[in-house]
Amino acid sequence: MKILQVIDTLDTGGAEKLAVTYANALAREAEASFLCTTRKEGILKNQVADEVGYLFLERKRRFDFGAVKRLKAFIKENEITIVHAHATSFFIVFLTKLIYPKFKMVWHDHYGNSEFLKERKAFMIKMASYFMNGVISVNQQLKNWAENNLAVSKVAYLSNFPVKSETVKASTKLHGVDGERIICLANLRPQKDHLLLLSAFKMIKKNPWTLHLVGKDFEDDYSRQIKLYIHDHGLSKKVFVYGSREDVSHILNQCHIGVLSSQSEGLPIALLEYGLHELAVLTTDVGECNRVVSDETKGYIVPPNDAVQFAEKLGLLIDNQYERLAKAEKLHAHIQENFAQKAIIQQLINFYNEL
Repeated sequence: MKILQVIDTLDTGGAEKLAVTYANALAREAEASFLCTTRKEGILKNQVADEVGYLFLERKRRFDFGAVKRLKAFIKENEITIVHAHATSFFIVFLTKLIYPKFKMVWHDHYGNSEFLKERKAFMIKMASYFMNGVISVNQQLKNWAENNLAVSKVAYLSNFPVKSETVKASTKLHGVDGERIICLANLRPQKDHLLLLSAFKMIKKNPWTLHLVGKDFEDDYSRQIKLYIHDHGLSKKVFVYGSREDVSHILNQCHIGVLSSQSEGLPIALLEYGLHELAVLTTDVGECNRVVSDETKGYIVPPNDAVQFAEKLGLLIDNQYERLAKAEKLHAHIQENFAQKAIIQQLINFYNEL
């Protein structure tokens, strides 16, 4: 079995991390493993294992037939049998299958707005689904949606899983004091609702802790709102924005509380990474976050859009070191038992074998 993972960029998003992780893990399990990024490289390229065959398509536009021909040639030359398209990269794989149908096409649905599936623009996905051999969804809602809306008989739900990036050079030194840092690992997108997090953080009086926002900064209106809020509310010495960083494990090892304030999620890798690195967590109850924080022994989970409850639970974690450590320990054990890489990669290989 020779398998190609396809992703549009190698920026630090959940889908991008998973595509790289799959490619690296399958290099040890399959006959050959490959990774293709279609539009843009990024800092995750440094994490691609030497054993993984790599292609950068340099796709310039939606209908880039030169890129389609290059992808076809790569698949043909390397005798690739399965092409696993992540997120929006399904489109170029679909176009390639139209002219070279000899491979099996798998689409991995990472759709982050799974709370708002009725608003999803899915015409192209539905059309391409007639050429898909299988679909993998990152949560049960997306699996149900695929079964009800796509022309694919094989649909599976595979959990995301965390990986420590310990081979990456440690370069980021966080501001603030050791033992008093909160991390939010999320790209600066509106669905992540950093403004709710900032509002909740501001409510906690005499709080010595600092808040660290790590994730891609698109330098758009939403990013400007975040930075303006920090400035206007006198939080510039308490809240720090770092942008994309490669040394995530090193960053998490400097923190004690991990938070997510999202309005919508699938099964966020960030939450799994918090648990793997033994952080106490606070998250909103969206997507499948409640599979990770399944009860209050493992952390706190609150409704989305409720800054008061978010602030209350964050205050409890800050004020009670014993409770913070106990929850972190329980969550870590839960992650190790239920979201282990080895078991999920085996499920993936079994899914490939069924196609």
